[in-house]
Amino acid sequence: MTEKTYPRRTAQQNRALHVMFTMYANALNEAGLDMRKTLKPGVEIPWSSKSVKEYLWRPVQKAQLAKDSTTELTTVEIDEVFDTLNKHIGQQFGLHVPFPSIEKLMQDIEAERRNEKNY
Repeated sequence: MTEKTYPRRTAQQNRALHVMFTMYANALNEAGLDMRKTLKPGVEIPWSSKSVKEYLWRPVQKAQLAKDSTTELTTVEIDEVFDTLNKHIGQQFGLHVPFPSIEKLMQDIEAERRNEKNY
């Protein structure tokens, strides 16, 4: 029996992944669930896209797939890690963040372009 291989994540999936990290950071912060309440008691630390990636996404990715970098993920593995993380955050804190759609990515790219023109 041969194991099916999948292609590496796409550039579009990479952009969606980083939009989702930002969406999680915003949702956790808005719910009053700073990093202290979620990970480390004692110091109030707001979430950022980078901290979501390093402290939420990457540990799940390493435990589930034994891969250190998101660049190593296949198109299917991104969904697997997302499903695990989204289920956990939903069960623990009642938050669900959808994986960004192509429409959301296009809106963000267009907004970014408009902002660049205003500077």
